[in-house]
Amino acid sequence: MARIRDVWVNWFEGEENGYNICPFHEWRSEDKIEVLDIAEVVKVTERLYEQLENSLETVPRQLLDAVYRKSALRKNMSKLPLDYCFIATTGTATLVVDTLGYETPIRKSRLTPRQEKLTIEAIEQSEEPACGEEGEPIEKEYHILSPHPKYMQGLTRKERQLKQLLFMIIDQLDTSGQEAEIRYWYTEWVPEKYMEIQMMSGEEALQRLYNEVSVGWSEDHYHLCEAMTKGQPFFEKIWDMQHESEMHK
Repeated sequence: MARIRDVWVNWFEGEENGYNICPFHEWRSEDKIEVLDIAEVVKVTERLYEQLENSLETVPRQLLDAVYRKSALRKNMSKLPLDYCFIATTGTATLVVDTLGYETPIRKSRLTPRQEKLTIEAIEQSEEPACGEEGEPIEKEYHILSPHPKYMQGLTRKERQLKQLLFMIIDQLDTSGQEAEIRYWYTEWVPEKYMEIQMMSGEEALQRLYNEVSVGWSEDHYHLCEAMTKGQPFFEKIWDMQHESEMHK
């Protein structure tokens, strides 16, 4: 296996979708950046890389044993060994993983462009076989609280986060909303369909609302999300956090 030094990491914890592990150009000044003094590089199959990036499934024991305490965090001029931390690469894509001592990829980070280049160069010089099974990636199930990547494609970090907030509110509307409330919010989205919406059941109106807001991101999405958060402290807090982060960029 190969190793590289001075690796900047920006951990995203508990993420099961790769689009939430932000690339370097989306890192923010308030993100907590850490430095790995040394990081073990592991070549993995496309299938295993997909699993590490887009799930919280158990990391193969063979891989965990191979990287045990070989990576270390730099902290206050000293090195702090990490039980199961490594850089996974297919030779083209890269991802930093830390299990926090468990067996699942709890924390994940992208690399800076320079470190990504060094990682790929390092693994090209290694003759180690790729870890993991070969074959097509396992088909993953997506849902409203874990949206399909196609709904996030092309969006900025802030847009992705606000869209996920909007999905969370719609999901709550599905479980606790009255039919009149659901029709009201769908009318806010497409006011020109007011008469048609009044004839719909709450279930139909909610499904249409979800289907339509799933596509892209626009000013209309933004204003609907803003309106739906009002009066709901939990969602208002998330909304405010996103705008505070944007101000610190």
